[in-house]
Amino acid sequence: MRWSEVKPESQTSQSGSRNVPVSLIILISALLVAAFAVLLSGAPDEKRISVYSNAANYSVTALQRNSVDYVGIFELLEPLGSVSAKANGDRWKFRYNDIECDFQANKQNVTVRGSALLLTGNFILENGRGFVPLSSLGVLLPRILGGPITFNQPARRLFIGNVGVHFTAQVSNDKLVMNFSTPVNPTIATEPGKLRMTFTHEPLVAPGSKSLTFDSKTIPSAAYQESNGAAEVVVNSTSAVMASFSNDGRTITIAPPAPVAQAQARPTVQPASAPAAPVSPAAALPPAQHVFALIDAAHGGDERGAALTDQLPEKDVTLAFARGLREELIAHGLSAALLRDGDTTIALDQRAAMANSSGTSFYICVHAAADGGGINLYGALLSQTGENHGAFLDWDTAQAQSRPASQSAANGIAAELRNRRLSVRTLAAPLRPLNNIAIPAIAIEIGPANGNVSQLISAEYQHQVAGAVAAGLVDLRDQLQVQAK
Repeated sequence: MRWSEVKPESQTSQSGSRNVPVSLIILISALLVAAFAVLLSGAPDEKRISVYSNAANYSVTALQRNSVDYVGIFELLEPLGSVSAKANGDRWKFRYNDIECDFQANKQNVTVRGSALLLTGNFILENGRGFVPLSSLGVLLPRILGGPITFNQPARRLFIGNVGVHFTAQVSNDKLVMNFSTPVNPTIATEPGKLRMTFTHEPLVAPGSKSLTFDSKTIPSAAYQESNGAAEVVVNSTSAVMASFSNDGRTITIAPPAPVAQAQARPTVQPASAPAAPVSPAAALPPAQHVFALIDAAHGGDERGAALTDQLPEKDVTLAFARGLREELIAHGLSAALLRDGDTTIALDQRAAMANSSGTSFYICVHAAADGGGINLYGALLSQTGENHGAFLDWDTAQAQSRPASQSAANGIAAELRNRRLSVRTLAAPLRPLNNIAIPAIAIEIGPANGNVSQLISAEYQHQVAGAVAAGLVDLRDQLQVQAK
């Protein structure tokens, strides 16, 4: 994984290098970030069609031609059965299992199962691929599939057969309990006064009323909505809330976080401004006993991270290295635990909350990248100092008080890596959850030293890097433990 907004904290010596004024760097960086933001704001969202069936749940891209939305019929049906197609001039023959279809470019007439039907718009043939208007799917697909379909065209959600996931919602004692007919795993995000659950992979359907009201001052209402291939449930609240899973993913409970007693000298993150998100049902919490280091293997579960190769997602490399690093730390006399020790989805806010409440002295986030150049060590780059309230720290700048110790740790690890002739750079970047961690913390990004991605899965290379990290932390153990208290 690569972060675009970084600055070096220490420069490796290079012949012919020269210093650049910091003010010029800041100005150029600001201009680049502003230009990138303008480009992003002007880029239209990709239109997606989500398909739900008993065979598979997936999504395909919708295209626009002459102000009309189209979809490739081959791509749409390929996950459901055996498909083939052949273009001959302006004719396009398509076969799904044993069903034959005959299309003609720029015509609405189609033959399916030997019978003619009329599309709502012209069929388009481009580079051997056939596209039909989205508005034709309600007529075309039942003839091809031989069964009923339900297509919500404004939201671009296609249900094949009886596959809907239903839910109920009720509030009791300021807790919203949502029960689903099958296990779900939505993406959860928070903002002041709202918690959003986005269901992309599940065929969630609307309740009897899309607007739900509750007799609760904490959670007065919720709303169901659909757009761009996803369903979303927005929960409105008057205070910070978080979600938790139970019943094997069939129940989601939304409630204010339980108050946690903290030692007076130990800083905590301000719960009123700290977004919260749930751990997936299979995620493992850090152990209750004190450990020196908490190792967080980035990504996991539905979040694959960077595609290091076609078959190697970043999440697999980070977990493998995290496990090896834990063993190296223990071998050097430093107790360690993993934030995740399996292929589980954990939101960034929840990672930070788990680290801040774990009682550990040091937090290490692990990433991996396919680019050559060796190891990058990142510290938090805080744009401004947030407003703290006594023992409660601002969520977005919680790392501020621990930055000196974090930088000392990064420098110590970098020195040990160089002693072992490993290429390393120390940088700062506005990373999450690093900025939200209230104890000394760094992120380590492992890249191949020789430019060959296969080195990332080399046990020897991982052992060499992990050993250097552990050795670099040994001399700093006392300092980091004092800082974390």
